[in-house]
Amino acid sequence: MTGKNDPYPRTAKSTRRRIPKWALHSKNNPANEQYYLRSIGRALDVLDCFDGKAGLSLKEVSKSTGLPESTLFRVLLTLEKHGYLQQAIDGTYQLAPKLRFGWLVEQGNTLRDQVHPELERLAQRFNETASMAYLFEDRIHVLDSIETFHEIRMSNRIGRVLPPHCSALGKAITAFQERALAEQIVEIYGLTRRTERTITDRARVFDEFAEICRTGVAYDREESVMGGICISAAIRPAGQPVVAALSLSTPIVRMTPEREEQTRKAVLEAATRVAQITGLARTVA
Repeated sequence: MTGKNDPYPRTAKSTRRRIPKWALHSKNNPANEQYYLRSIGRALDVLDCFDGKAGLSLKEVSKSTGLPESTLFRVLLTLEKHGYLQQAIDGTYQLAPKLRFGWLVEQGNTLRDQVHPELERLAQRFNETASMAYLFEDRIHVLDSIETFHEIRMSNRIGRVLPPHCSALGKAITAFQERALAEQIVEIYGLTRRTERTITDRARVFDEFAEICRTGVAYDREESVMGGICISAAIRPAGQPVVAALSLSTPIVRMTPEREEQTRKAVLEAATRVAQITGLARTVA
């Protein structure tokens, strides 16, 4: 029964809804174990074994999860049937594209957060635009960028696909890929001419990639945009593929030989620090 001035009068159609006792349990409450679906938990444990790169055999997944091979085979078969895993001709398993891309995005965002402080240091020290790019399978995207407040400045739009042959970030990442993947990245984007300084000869492009691998630094000297210069260094993990790079971009009118050398060293040092922070340290000459 409600009073005359009750601000929330109960209508004839209103009903009381009981909250099930199970819904009141805290997520950390041990009593929740009775509602835990072990079959789904096993499947998720299996998926967590994959890093989105290397394929794994039945024995390798069994060793990682502790599941017997007979049980694991059924889990793998089910995940493959539902399109979450793919089996290669050699019998190994790999994440399907719909999961692999999500894994790449997660890894890219994690690395972006670790790189961001270094971009801030570069941008503040030189008062120029600092950026980071990441390799998503065979395309290189700008993942982060901090712009200077100069009226005349170089810009990098987050999300845009970078040319592997004429942008410093694109070169820095492509140069450290295995030849087949580097060829694929170049083929997909194409050796399009962006300015009169763009190199479109395939042999010369791969010669430059070899030089980048030797020095650790890539340059874009008015090759993608006239009037701009960009210096980039790949984040080089020990024993793992290169998937990211950072850079500093400036109008060429503000670049001197002394400042260029300072920028080169600073960008290279920043990339090395990121590798150390992420536990992927590699000494760069």
